[in-house]
Amino acid sequence: MSATTINIEAVKAYLLNLQDDICSQLAEEDGSMDFIIDEWERDGEEGAMGLTGGGRTRVMEGGTVIEKGGVNFSHVKGKKLPPSATAHRPELAGRSFQALGVSLVIHPRNPYVPTSHANIRLFVAEKAGEEPVWWFGGGFDLTPYYPFDNDIVHWHLQSKLACEPFGEEIYPKYKAWCDKYFYLKHRDETRGVGGLFYDDLNTETFGWDFDKCFDFMQSVGNHFITAYRPIVARRKEMEYGERQKDFQLYRRGRYAEFNLAFDRGTIFGLQTGGRTESILMSMPPVVTWKYDYQPEPGSEESNIYNYLTPKDWLEDLV
Repeated sequence: MSATTINIEAVKAYLLNLQDDICSQLAEEDGSMDFIIDEWERDGEEGAMGLTGGGRTRVMEGGTVIEKGGVNFSHVKGKKLPPSATAHRPELAGRSFQALGVSLVIHPRNPYVPTSHANIRLFVAEKAGEEPVWWFGGGFDLTPYYPFDNDIVHWHLQSKLACEPFGEEIYPKYKAWCDKYFYLKHRDETRGVGGLFYDDLNTETFGWDFDKCFDFMQSVGNHFITAYRPIVARRKEMEYGERQKDFQLYRRGRYAEFNLAFDRGTIFGLQTGGRTESILMSMPPVVTWKYDYQPEPGSEESNIYNYLTPKDWLEDLV
């Protein structure tokens, strides 16, 4: 992999434009406010990784539709890769690195609107006298509280469309990886109904060069909003009451558990001494835990538990 093939500035420009587009579209869907902009920089003085660089955090809290949402861009450099980044690549331990990406989580106010998450990123590991090693990663997933089959089908159709130009095997591969990744082992359930997840994408994966891997990143990034916004539009005005809100807050606990215990992005950010406010932006604004809670059999709340195991949604629900 020649260093001349790595166009970091093109990736950065795309990610900033993507952040703006997603914020604009979601703010339009919310209709009450915009995402605030918080630009930040790191000088390398804090943390063992000597992190430098910066980012642009965009957050909405207290919207009509979006109770809390964050869409983060960051481009940081560090003296050495943290353990979370070298667990599957021990040969890269000790290398300096740079990482750039967009990561977002949207927590809606209405319990009938699903929570959504997306992340796309590029890592470059560098060592003096050797060519850089680069890889892309990311994806998106959906976490409903009250699932609707047509929402799930739409979500996975968009996931499939994001992958189709790159080969028929891509969607099944990365759909299955998403099901495996967003899994709460201690609960024996998936976090939601999945979507796409990929990592370590470089020339060795499918023989794609940097530009084609970057094309795939863009396809995934661009399809997030076409997958999510129509669902928000369909569900945001549905009537709900205290019971539905209480259940949403309870199920948000699963989201918090996954992010704190398993999420690679959260762990990477904390291990590198990253900006805590941006890293934990993904946490729900309000959440509850109830001891040994069991929904009433046959109730509206019990339905979600029929969806928390991997399925071929485009076969099972169409």
